[in-house]
Amino acid sequence: MLSQMNIRLNALSNENTQLLSEVNKVTGTDQSLDTGTGYASLQAPAVSQSVQNVVRGRGIVQMIVQKGSIMNISVEIEPGKGRVLVQTKPLMGVVFQGAANTAVAVAGNKTGFDLSKSDVIFSIDSGNQISEVDGPSAGALMTLLAISAIEKRPINETLTLTGTITADGHVGAIGGVIEKATAAKENGKTLFLIPMENQLISPPSSGTAVSRIFVPAQPVQQQVSAKDYVEKNIGIQVSYVNTIDDILAKAL
Repeated sequence: MLSQMNIRLNALSNENTQLLSEVNKVTGTDQSLDTGTGYASLQAPAVSQSVQNVVRGRGIVQMIVQKGSIMNISVEIEPGKGRVLVQTKPLMGVVFQGAANTAVAVAGNKTGFDLSKSDVIFSIDSGNQISEVDGPSAGALMTLLAISAIEKRPINETLTLTGTITADGHVGAIGGVIEKATAAKENGKTLFLIPMENQLISPPSSGTAVSRIFVPAQPVQQQVSAKDYVEKNIGIQVSYVNTIDDILAKAL
């Protein structure tokens, strides 16, 4: 129900954006890039970890279980002092803040929009699925959100993505491709964008995994095509991206 409400709200926002564009065409004015305001949101896949007791032989050992989940990430741009602010539910790590800063810098360079007099506010809500938010793997998605908000261009809600972002707009490798793809599929997404650097993955030993148990000192598994494995076993289309331009071409 919450997912459907978010999709509907985003659809209404997109309709307002399109109406504004029509008004601009009629009046001959552009009310989008010079206002210093904007909003965009998208569901983002993430991975949560927990320690569980597992029976092995005659004993019980502790193992790390990794599971995919979905976060709601949004961005608001409003007149301000050039700050990049992140509010999260749950807690946020230092690496995540750094990824947000890089995302805003790339968005500013890509659009040519001066954000020195604007505040960019990212909001991340994962409900009770994740105990804390950290890591750089949402950097590319936050960059997309910032560009969408600045340029008032709606995002295709049928997709989601994962990947780090560097200052030059390169989309880098992440972990948990299978878990994130599973979460995306379960939340109604039909297209999953992943970094080109993740085109080879090590699948679970058998079947499609919603969660995986990591056991130390296991033999290295043979790697397979991420696109082929995910599309066959999870049922969501996969497309590789290498730069923020690749993402913009598919998402906006």
